This record gives sequence, C-alpha cells and structure tokens, in this order.
Amino acid sequence: MIRLKDIAKAGGVSVMTVSKVMRDAPDISAATKGRIRHLAEEMGYVPDVTARGLRNRKTRLLGLVISAATNPIYARVMMAIEERAYQSGYDILFAHSLNNPEREAACIRRFLSRRVDGLFISPVYRFEENAPIYQEILKHKTPCVILGHRAPFCENFTNVETDSLQASMMATQHLIGLGHRRIAFFSGPLAAPWAKDRLEGYRLALREARIPWDDHLVFQAGGTVKEGAQTAAQMLSEQTNATALQAVNDLVAIGAAGHLMDQGVRIPEDISVVGFGNILTSEHFRVPLTTVRQPKLRQGEVAMDLMEGLLQNKTVESKVIPAEIVIRSSTNKLDCEG
Repeated sequence: MIRLKDIAKAGGVSVMTVSKVMRDAPDISAATKGRIRHLAEEMGYVPDVTARGLRNRKTRLLGLVISAATNPIYARVMMAIEERAYQSGYDILFAHSLNNPEREAACIRRFLSRRVDGLFISPVYRFEENAPIYQEILKHKTPCVILGHRAPFCENFTNVETDSLQASMMATQHLIGLGHRRIAFFSGPLAAPWAKDRLEGYRLALREARIPWDDHLVFQAGGTVKEGAQTAAQMLSEQTNATALQAVNDLVAIGAAGHLMDQGVRIPEDISVVGFGNILTSEHFRVPLTTVRQPKLRQGEVAMDLMEGLLQNKTVESKVIPAEIVIRSSTNKLDCEG
C-alpha cells in the first residue's frame, strides 16, 4: 500500500506537505498541488477514508434502507440518490428490510455502528405508534430522510412523498369521466399511509360525483402481482358487475388484469383498469396500462436535497410532490349498449 511518506520521499517534500495537498489546504501553491497529486496518481495512492473519518468524525457514507430492490418503484429513486451522492463525494450503503420490522431495525443499527453521516429509510409500516429503532436514530442525532409517507412512529423525521390522495382522486375522476359508475378498488396494505391516501382519493372522487359508496366494490389486495391476481379472482366470483378497476399500485393492477384476461375478460372493452406508479412494466404490459406517474427520479433528487440541508445543520421542510395520470390503452369509455 502506498503511504503519504512514500509520496513525500518520491516528491522531495515533507509528509506534512503531502497531507496538506490531499486536504487541499490553501497554504500550498497550485503548482505543488498539481505535481504531488500527479505523482500520487502515478504511484497508485488510495486515500484511507476510514482513517480520515476518524479524524473529522465524517465517514462520507449514507445508509439507504428499502423493502427490496426487486420492487421496481425504487429503481429510479435509488439511482437519483446514488448519482447525487456520488457528485457530492458520498458512498451509499444499501440494505433490504424485506418489510420485516426486526430486519429493518438490524439494518439501521448496522448503519449506525458504521457511523453513517445520514440515513434514507423507506419504512416498514406498522400499526404501532412507536418503534424503538427510530428513537435510537434520534438519540444518535443522525440526519434521516423518510422516503414516502410518515406514520406516527417516524413522524419526527423529514420526508418526501408523492401526493397519493390527489393522484388517486384524479385516477378515479378519469374513470368517472369515461362514464363508469361501478368502479372496483383494490386497496393496499392496511398499515401503509400511502395506501390509505389512495383509498381516500377514490372515496372523495366518488362523493364529488355523487356516486354512492359500495363496500362490495372495495377489496383488500395487498401490493403484489400475485395478490392482484387472487383479488381479481375473488371479484369475479362475487359478480360485482364492475365496469372499471382501480388498483393501489401497478403490480396489483398487472396481476389483476392478467388474471381477468386469462379468464376471457377483455380490457378495456369489458372492464377498464388503472394502476398507480408507472413502473416500466406498465407501459409494456399486454394492454398498456393507464396509471399514475410517480416522479420517482424527482423524489430521489428531493430526498438528497433534504439530506444535504440536514448535513449542513439547516432547517428543512418535508416535501409533497404532485403526480400526473398517464392514459394508455387499458381504459376506455363505457359502452352503455354493451
């Protein structure tokens, strides 16, 4: 391993001078800095970031905890955070909670033990109002940005979220505008605030259009393709006569639509389908999916903006980002003669 004293010997300068060059100290001339840096590069010098972190109490590491990288909703969020972190000289440590509170806590504690400078967390939502691990983050005074909606157990942290309520309301209004009145809703995890907001947006749009609420049209579907397919089977067996289906996310919508089509139900001729999220698969599904476009790249950029503010001990405010509906082939006007 090449050390500072090796560079100093080769360059005919003191170790202190080399150290100052590496820190970009102002009392070293530009010519000397250029010469020593070029020499260090030629010799293959790699700075000891860990040792530097011990000196200045900064590791230049940020921890990122998500449910799973296989969830396509996170891809662009992670890309934006990593790109901005790279530009700012930070490295990202990744961990998966797998929607397990105990694993989430273990991942966060590992990051805290690594003395990360900040944390990004997509929480494992739970019904409990308190979660000890989030109190530990507060005690460590580690800057933390919540990716998504806050819940009581993480309400003390800054967050960035999509305006799920308004976006869901727009999706329902789109279906109502096409003439649909019997609109089924496949809801998400009961503990997730974003799922509650999307159900509430559906309810508000119905009320605004003076369409009576019908419990028989609302199904608990979870959040996966498999759960979407299972819920679609349940809906068919209950003969709801729904002419449209709004799903809590694209995965549920794709699972439901796939099952319906396998059963001979035509989309959108027999039933219109709307998702939420605009994951890549939605555009390339068997029938391209009408959905809500979440600004995922923007969410990651805003999350990093908030983190940089926290790292500079600034007061930052949580952000709500608007979304928009993307109309594709899976929705159509209701054929009143059909």
